[in-house]
Amino acid sequence: MTTSIETLEFQSEARQLLQLMIHSIYSNKDTFLRELVSNASDALDKVRLESYRDKELDADTADLHIAIEVDAEQRTLTVRDNGIGMTREDVVSLIGTIAKSGTAEFLRKLKETQDSAASQDLIGQFGVGFYSSFMVADKVTLVTRRAGSDEGVRWESAGEGTYTIEPAADAPQGTAVTLHLKAEDAEDHLFDYTSTAKIREIVKKYSDFLTWPIRMAVESPEEGAPEVETINSMKALWARSSSDVTEDEYNEFYKHVSHDWQNPLETFRLQAEGTFEYQALLFIPSQAPMDLFMRERKRGVQLYVKRVFIMDDCEALMPEYLRFVKGVVDAQDLSLNVSREILQQDRQIQLIRRRLVKKVLSTVKTMMAADAEKYATFWKEFGRAVKEGLLDDFENRDAILDISSFPSTHDAEEPTALKQYVERMKEGQEHIYYMTGDSRPSIENSPHMEALRAKGFEVLVLTDPIDEMWVDAVSGFEGKQFKSIAKGQVDLDTEDEKKTAEEQQKDFTELLSWMTTTLGESVKEVRLSSRLTTSPACIVGDTHDVTPTLEKMYRAMGQELPQIKRILELNPTHPLVTGLKSAHGERAEDAGLAETAELLYGMALLAEGGELTDPSRFIKLLATRLEKTL
Repeated sequence: MTTSIETLEFQSEARQLLQLMIHSIYSNKDTFLRELVSNASDALDKVRLESYRDKELDADTADLHIAIEVDAEQRTLTVRDNGIGMTREDVVSLIGTIAKSGTAEFLRKLKETQDSAASQDLIGQFGVGFYSSFMVADKVTLVTRRAGSDEGVRWESAGEGTYTIEPAADAPQGTAVTLHLKAEDAEDHLFDYTSTAKIREIVKKYSDFLTWPIRMAVESPEEGAPEVETINSMKALWARSSSDVTEDEYNEFYKHVSHDWQNPLETFRLQAEGTFEYQALLFIPSQAPMDLFMRERKRGVQLYVKRVFIMDDCEALMPEYLRFVKGVVDAQDLSLNVSREILQQDRQIQLIRRRLVKKVLSTVKTMMAADAEKYATFWKEFGRAVKEGLLDDFENRDAILDISSFPSTHDAEEPTALKQYVERMKEGQEHIYYMTGDSRPSIENSPHMEALRAKGFEVLVLTDPIDEMWVDAVSGFEGKQFKSIAKGQVDLDTEDEKKTAEEQQKDFTELLSWMTTTLGESVKEVRLSSRLTTSPACIVGDTHDVTPTLEKMYRAMGQELPQIKRILELNPTHPLVTGLKSAHGERAEDAGLAETAELLYGMALLAEGGELTDPSRFIKLLATRLEKTL
């Protein structure tokens, strides 16, 4: 006789994660119930939405709810919903494998982390809520049927690497997760999860705000059958007065909508009345999600219409550079059948988005002034993403600059706000000086920094890839223009120094002309520099040239660019340069002088982290010259 039960293996990384859960890496085991109830709530949201959109869907939505059932004698706890349910394929892809949740990255980081508290924080970043069941259960059974389908599925596992899956003919619509509970163990924080008092305590703490009723059978004060009670208040937090909501309630709601296990860094609300009405409850996380800079990342807040859930990750409500913001927007005047495509064009949505963006930016500005430590955390986690807005959000560009901080030569540890930079500017200084590069040491040791350091000018040290692009898109801040110290002319000279420079220019005219011709295949021009004090030469770009780093980025993306020749600047006081000038004046036809000019250019290129066109030739020339000095 054949059996319809199949035994399948978990994906390898899922097996490892199951073992971690079984061995109680997370000490607060009560959270397993929060995760299961949250999943059930999502399933109810989805079935109601699907029934609005598909009038032909054979789904029972008359009494949508979550039921919690306990059996003290059998030591089981069941969380049941009559929501959207799952097909067999859904069960295998969503539970049998969790690669989509970034498990490999999670496990790698977990192995690097010895601190147990840090390990607990990591778990919340990877959407592994269902697996938390194995913290409290020896075996988990799941029975589910997709709304509109006739076929149910029964899944079961002891968390030891395999699971069984089989048809379930009589499965009702929705999903029921039954936990076969481990023995109570107070030392290991394993409580009696068949206790209705304990269940009520956990639901009140974590899930009281859910808009769906959570029902549980409780002992009747009179003899007879137990009474079924709704054990959550079902009051949407964003619809309640701020004075009636506690910080703990906000924190738990954030964890529900974000699937994060940490408290948010900041919570704020927004309400609009009049021609169109909406309420918003938004959160800034305390830590960036692992997928913040991944292409397949999700972004946006949850959209409700008149308390009816419409969609997760509503991109139309939040721009790309604020993709880390979580929360809920409840609009009063939209259609329940609204689609993502329609939202992109909807005037009300665009107005809501503008208000939300301004609220986020003003909240961060307030944080910046009132709580430096909290702001420092925000900028460390999300600053790179926020700076993307300088490229595509022209309307809020000044507000973004206002809340931005940048490393600078003023302080090796603390970044500076632009307002602070401007306040420290030297008398008569017209520009906000900056330099982009791969790292702080490479910028600080660059020849371009020499004169600015010597004269006490502060320079922004910009090392994020996005910095290469926004500095060219943004004209300035509070009337001060941004100026690269590695491009164009940098005028730092006093009147006396300018007179000296004019005299030097006359003295070096012949050498500069000769070197420009000699190095013509590599450089656009050779000229004297006012930015060098100790180095013999440096390479700079023309004012509107693409930087070498940006050029590499474009080429790496497959974009064809014409050759970009740059400018070689010479230090007119350096012995190597003055010596070359004298030698050229005495023996202009000496072939060795051209090699010296080539070496000088190569050294300048290497000093800025550039790549030689012909490294072996450079080394050969250098070795020959060194040999002659011995």
